[in-house]
Amino acid sequence: MPETFDSPHDEYRRLRAECPVAHSDAWGGFWALMKHADVAAVATDWQNFVTSRQNVVPKVAFTGRRPPLHLDPPEHTPYRRALAPLLSDRRVAALEPVIRRICRDLLATMRARGGGDVCADFSAHMPVAVFGHWMNLSEAAVVDLAEVGRRYNIAVQSNDVEGTRVASAALYEVACDVVRARRADPLAPETDATSALLAVRVDGAPLPEEMIVGTIRQVLVVGLIAPSVVIGAMAVHLSRDRALQSRLRADRSLVPAAVDEFLRLYTPYRGFARTALSDVCIGGRDIPAGEPIALVYASANRDEAVFERPDEFRLDRPNMAASLAFGRGPHMCVGAGLARLELTVALDELLSAAPGFALSGEPLPTRFPEIGALSVPIRFEQDA
Repeated sequence: MPETFDSPHDEYRRLRAECPVAHSDAWGGFWALMKHADVAAVATDWQNFVTSRQNVVPKVAFTGRRPPLHLDPPEHTPYRRALAPLLSDRRVAALEPVIRRICRDLLATMRARGGGDVCADFSAHMPVAVFGHWMNLSEAAVVDLAEVGRRYNIAVQSNDVEGTRVASAALYEVACDVVRARRADPLAPETDATSALLAVRVDGAPLPEEMIVGTIRQVLVVGLIAPSVVIGAMAVHLSRDRALQSRLRADRSLVPAAVDEFLRLYTPYRGFARTALSDVCIGGRDIPAGEPIALVYASANRDEAVFERPDEFRLDRPNMAASLAFGRGPHMCVGAGLARLELTVALDELLSAAPGFALSGEPLPTRFPEIGALSVPIRFEQDA
């Protein structure tokens, strides 16, 4: 049966109880870890479970290796080290006025129409505009990125292999254009991600050109899709829970904690993958070396063994530090601070857009490797 917005979580609950280390024949076959302890252990153990063989299920990489996610330590380290200062708390905080303006402009258009699709009209565009600003892209480049990113997302979610291949190549060209522009007109490395990567030296040598392009390509994709599906999921949840929607609207100081709990409930990834370098036994299941293993973060973050009443939204959840929303280990999301800020501002502005909002149709779910909302039609209400 086709998935609904909620059905994956029902299936994951069953698998955690009956088959916490599962196997599927889809996409050439892969293993799936459903329990928090197993996912956290494999994500942390980069010496034995590598990301350089296959980093996601299904495998959608058509344009070569893309650091830092496609590389293992220590090879991936110079790329993360170049990006990290540009994603520091101070740098991220400075983006808040920009993110807020972008959100307000997008939501004003929706409000004038009385509603729309939270994903198609709002959350799919906001991260593109934010990244365009963060990466110092021209207006024309942001327009190109928005269109190519939209096509890539639709192709991946539709399991359109050829469409994904074409859109992936187009994203690669966008990244090539960014690198070419910075070579011709470099910016200060402390203010520009591409210039920072171009300035890196490892044993006196610059990073390979194709790997710099791959890094920009990877940053573009990860930064565009995940925020979009989480914002959509938040809108679904709040449309169903009007009391929570009203509570957050009345007390905005609760919004950051709400975002953390939404990230646990609606963790946007279920298909990040690792590959064991040797035969391993996990949860009593023998997994041969070389076979892809999906780390189902979306299941791990609803594990009953870790989170009390895991399917419930709780603002006062005491062990939020256990959340795997941004991963664990050396590949923990380097842009977590920016993602949190985007989600916090997006939720705050969505609550400000009208006295209330409600679903006006059935939400459509994403497919592997993401999990969340692909389409969320809502109507804005004039009277709460």
